[in-house]
Amino acid sequence: MIREDLRNVAIIAHVDHGKTTLVDEILKQGGSFRENQIVAERVMDSNDLERERGITILAKNASTVYKGTKINIVDTPGHADFGGEVERVLKMVNGVLLLVDAFEGPMPQTRFVLQKALELHHKVIIVVNKVDRTDARSNEIGDEVLELLLELDATIEQLDSPIVYCSGRDGTASLSPNEDGKDLTALFDTIVDYFDAPESDPAAPFQMLVSSIDYSEYLGRIGIGRIEKGTIKNGMEVALCDYHFQDVGKKGKITAIYQFDGIERIQVTDAEAGDIIAFTGIDSVSIGNTICDTEFVEPLPFVKISEPTVEMTFSVNNSPLAGREGKFVTSRQLRERLFRELLKDVSLRVEETQQTESFRVLGRGEMHLSILIENMRREGFEFQVSTPKVLYKEIDGVRHEPFERLVIDVPEESVGVVMEKVCSRKGELVHMAPLGERMRIEFSIPSRGIFGYRSEFLTDTKGEGILTAIFASYKPYKGDIKRRQNGSIVAFEAGTAVGYGLFNAQERGQLFIGAGTEVYAGMVVGVSPKIEDITVNVCKKKHATNVRASGSDDSLKLVTPISMSLEEAIEFISDDEMLEITPQSVRIRKRFLDHGERMRNSKK
Repeated sequence: MIREDLRNVAIIAHVDHGKTTLVDEILKQGGSFRENQIVAERVMDSNDLERERGITILAKNASTVYKGTKINIVDTPGHADFGGEVERVLKMVNGVLLLVDAFEGPMPQTRFVLQKALELHHKVIIVVNKVDRTDARSNEIGDEVLELLLELDATIEQLDSPIVYCSGRDGTASLSPNEDGKDLTALFDTIVDYFDAPESDPAAPFQMLVSSIDYSEYLGRIGIGRIEKGTIKNGMEVALCDYHFQDVGKKGKITAIYQFDGIERIQVTDAEAGDIIAFTGIDSVSIGNTICDTEFVEPLPFVKISEPTVEMTFSVNNSPLAGREGKFVTSRQLRERLFRELLKDVSLRVEETQQTESFRVLGRGEMHLSILIENMRREGFEFQVSTPKVLYKEIDGVRHEPFERLVIDVPEESVGVVMEKVCSRKGELVHMAPLGERMRIEFSIPSRGIFGYRSEFLTDTKGEGILTAIFASYKPYKGDIKRRQNGSIVAFEAGTAVGYGLFNAQERGQLFIGAGTEVYAGMVVGVSPKIEDITVNVCKKKHATNVRASGSDDSLKLVTPISMSLEEAIEFISDDEMLEITPQSVRIRKRFLDHGERMRNSKK
């Protein structure tokens, strides 16, 4: 039985190519909202961090109806660090909309997510988005995507994928680059006509793969996935099993079933094969589990998620200012929170260390781990993290390290300085081509070569450069790379920073703090132009005397301190430093706070 009334579609693309904006228009034109309903921009980006940063972090489900056909839509992240989200949700769909920017064309993440879709033999509709850009290259983009499909060994059918030209912002689509569409009818028709309808056998034993997990304080764990076979009913008893662990025998009872209607979840009494549903009732359910009929326990294969490439150490905050701002400060609370994250993030790994207060956290990149850190501090956690390090592998007795495919778009006048900096970090030029008045340069570079470079890159290109990277493969170790060319300015004693002490300290470099900031010995308060660290006393006050200069002392002029974001601070810290994370503050500190102990360890 074919479910002609249903299509399951995922939208995949490189970061900032307009997936979520296009989904907004699909939902609006599909009638998911009332005519007078006020709808926020990027309605699918419901997380505060997603709205602030303008990126999608978590894959989300929605649906709309077009001419009697229900279209289930999965909006996926575009950033390479959240590729695990994309990999697992592709199992829920029968086809993908591949969005490509009408100017930028295929980018590193485009290649990654498309390759995963092709491996699952999904049909592809190429959507050239942002055709309303003044610098759009709509006619050329189709050829570039075709070249990419050839590189990725696409099948004959996949090479013959239809192309739709869209403006997600305006909500228009057409089948020709030279025509302006009036609405998204061309896209809707292509989805319904080209993508296969899911097959359904309601009489078969029930079977469903859990591709995503949500959590509610009231309902507990919520499993999300597509039903592969049979029918599920409210109150039905099911068995829980896993393809990799052969965990057979656990049973549970379904207490509620939900289907997606627009962006809302609607409770239903039953659902059948092909439907994407959410369910509650099984507290131990996890991503990759299969729930099935108790009489026919057969786990479904789950896609192997790419391995982590970066690690950081999360530990209990032991600084002199510890415990003042955080609500959760103990190692037990930190451990529970990190292991709870594993339940919904399949790309993350957490390992316990020999020290009970420290945990190794392994992820796909700096952005992946920084989002976790930011979420934890907003929840009230207080902890410390180490500098990010890449994960090495021994292959045939040779040390290998992760390499990235680095793609840079810069104005022509910035090409020289960018190439010099990237090559000094062991990057190798792979490809270089003009892109309008800009240049696109592609490098192969060790992952650790990118650490700390993003902010420097924006300075070198006067904020006009675009830098994207994605993991490529493991290659032999390339030798030492200097992480930082500057030393740190370190506070000598505890107290409150005052104007006189800061005035003297600012002559030694750029400061991170202003007057009135509480500091402690070993806290990093600035960056030095020299390679070695400098110790200063920012708490030093001017001694009071009876002698005054005529006209009184001139007021001290303090330079505005540098304000660092969490990502910039993670990029900045060196191997002997740590980042102190609290709900209100992000402080950089030395691993050894005592000056004498620091000197002794530096000589070892």
